[in-house]
Amino acid sequence: MQLLLLSLSFLTFLRITRGAPPSKIYGVNLGSWLVLEPWMLPNEWETMGGEQCGDCSTCIASEFALAAAYPDDVDERFAVHWSTWFTQDDVNNLKDAGINTVRLPLGYWIVEPLVNRITEHYPRGGIKYLAKGLDMLREAGIQVILDHHALPGVQVANQMFTGNCTSTPQFYTDYNYGRALIWTAVMTFISHLHPQFDSVFSIEAVNEPIMNATQTPGLGDFQKNFVRTVRAVEWLIGVDVPGCPSLEGTPNAENLDERLTQAFAVDIPGHFTAPVIEALKTSFPTLLYIAQELEWMIDFTACEGRQPITTKLVFTFSHFMDILWQYNDPPNPSDAAIGPQAYDHHLYYRLVRGVAAANPEAYLENLCNRNDIQRDVAAGNIPVWYGEFSLATQFNATDEFLRKWADAQKLMYIQSAGWLFWSFKIEKTSPYARQWSYFEGLERGYLTQDPSQLHDPDVCAPYRNTSMNSTASKRDNTIPPDLLRRAVRSHKLSKPVGIH
Repeated sequence: MQLLLLSLSFLTFLRITRGAPPSKIYGVNLGSWLVLEPWMLPNEWETMGGEQCGDCSTCIASEFALAAAYPDDVDERFAVHWSTWFTQDDVNNLKDAGINTVRLPLGYWIVEPLVNRITEHYPRGGIKYLAKGLDMLREAGIQVILDHHALPGVQVANQMFTGNCTSTPQFYTDYNYGRALIWTAVMTFISHLHPQFDSVFSIEAVNEPIMNATQTPGLGDFQKNFVRTVRAVEWLIGVDVPGCPSLEGTPNAENLDERLTQAFAVDIPGHFTAPVIEALKTSFPTLLYIAQELEWMIDFTACEGRQPITTKLVFTFSHFMDILWQYNDPPNPSDAAIGPQAYDHHLYYRLVRGVAAANPEAYLENLCNRNDIQRDVAAGNIPVWYGEFSLATQFNATDEFLRKWADAQKLMYIQSAGWLFWSFKIEKTSPYARQWSYFEGLERGYLTQDPSQLHDPDVCAPYRNTSMNSTASKRDNTIPPDLLRRAVRSHKLSKPVGIH
């Protein structure tokens, strides 16, 4: 630690304020930028050396597979992608479209020291593009959610969005929970301290874990340790944390080790568990590595005088999938709360068979009578926002219906803290662009140029509380485990992998 502190002593840094969430989120996901999903850009993927196949675990259909196939120049291949898929023009278009928030999917490998290079294969260099992209978003006044989209060990089977399309997810182990906590600590440090990260207001713990809670051992404990890690970092750098007494002195490179020892000596039941302590200790040299990669100068004295949560938002929102995502006695993420916390709900009618019959009337009837938000409120999962949705359907939708479908979803989801469309763009030659690309939806007139407006504010009126409520609609409001089991087994609960 002394060597680390000597190394840190030459670092300086400037920071005054941090981002805050909008009063209502009108957002998009920056899909396939720093976690590439080949289905979203099939032509570019094949140009990079990738392949398309029905089972993504059997060919070069993930970042892991491409890096393993082209170890000598994979970094260069991805550098071209990172510099062209999300650009200043995209930021300008988002701002012109009234988008105030982006959810930014990240893989654990963006913190490169976490990768076991003997057994794990991922491109290097993404952190520099992340910083540049965040700077462009900051300049545009667009706020940011950092989404831990692809977890160490993989959190769900056979999905491109995990970075490694495998049938054996191994995230739910102490080792990989530990790596995820180190990632969390590092991202919390950077989000508070790096000027280009100023618009970050939330860090999401895990994107779309396995839905069956009996298959995710330890997830509830990880949720609690995730929040403890975020708050411990904030406490160490001088942010007021509820229930934690102020540490003596002003944080700086020379006394950080002393402050860490002092923090662990404070008797705050449950705050500093062994996994949290280990994550904090390991995060310091990892942070130094990233500082050198970014040519970034750190000075912990920049945190002096920050305002407490009661007068000004200086906390990172800890952020989870809501309790409705899992079934079979899932842990309630609200039990993990220390300070501000937010919750994420995803809803894709195209990808869950049986939620509503595959026709326009059933879709609108089901959607317009949903009570997801009320159930989240009852579970204490507030504020909640819809972090992913699209216009995709299980039937051949007309332009007229997609215009209604966009209105109805926006109308229902804005009853929460807001919504974020998946995704900001899809390769225009892809068959998915029409229903999955926000930019395409704007061009075709499905989505309004002002995201707070609707073509038809009464779109749901004919479908609410009618005698036409279908059995599928009633079933969905109780989320029966048998329906979800079938969906999980058929891998229909995320992006369109293997859909025919």
